[in-house]
Amino acid sequence: MALLREIAIEKLSSHFAARITGIDWSNPVDKNLLADVHAAFAEYSVLCFPNQRLGSQDQQRFAACFGQVDGGYRDRSNGDVKGSKKRGVMLVSNIRKNGKPIGSLPDGEMFFHSDGSHRNKPYRATTLYGIKIPSAGGETLFADLRAAYDALPEDIKDQIRHLKARHIYDYGSTLRNQNQEIETNSDYPNALHPLVKTHPVSGRKTLYLSRLMTRYIDGFSRPESDDLLEFLFNHAEKEEFIYSHKWTPDDLLIWDNRCLNHARTDFPKEETRLLRRYTVSEPGDEEAVDY
Repeated sequence: MALLREIAIEKLSSHFAARITGIDWSNPVDKNLLADVHAAFAEYSVLCFPNQRLGSQDQQRFAACFGQVDGGYRDRSNGDVKGSKKRGVMLVSNIRKNGKPIGSLPDGEMFFHSDGSHRNKPYRATTLYGIKIPSAGGETLFADLRAAYDALPEDIKDQIRHLKARHIYDYGSTLRNQNQEIETNSDYPNALHPLVKTHPVSGRKTLYLSRLMTRYIDGFSRPESDDLLEFLFNHAEKEEFIYSHKWTPDDLLIWDNRCLNHARTDFPKEETRLLRRYTVSEPGDEEAVDY
């Protein structure tokens, strides 16, 4: 465990992810301490702050420390009255009222993905706050796409260096076969992104694809695309690149969508799971619709 001013940082896996204690995000944080947190985020890409007691506005203020927090009103609310939720704010929960989920992505496993990859300007980061946690399951798995890229054979690196892939997301789906391959219907937004990106802070190369949202490689026949994507999905999801976060109530997490995928394990349907999400966009991102 390394001491950094008054906070303590504990690494959680060999490649990335860290737990930070000694900071209370229910209050504003001074600029020197925030600079240390930014440095830790650049190094570890996933930060966990345990034992936080946060309201929605506290979490929004926290998210705003990392970029343009998505705090405007969103158009889709997955069953609630249109416009009743703020843009970028999502309750991730299996709780139901009158038979309808109170939030989004309620049940079961969720395949690996990067939030916002179906948008032309993906989300920079995601924050998630644990409110009610089941006794087992519901872990969030994080895959380090930088380490996955580094470990690729050189011939594969050469092959994918200039390729692009189409990302499509049918809102609310959690498994690959639930996604619709529609490029013209605005209900199913999609975007074309390079398979290999360079992280703007670290300068490291990273894969940019996911089993949930990446549908096909531009310019390839479908069989060729499917074969290469399946190889890359399986490679990126190898155990040595993954950190599994077991939630406890009042955990606050932030992660970097530019170099990580994340997934969710299944959990008992009879138990309650409730988390609150704020996304962080790149400064100047004015896309009107938030999915």
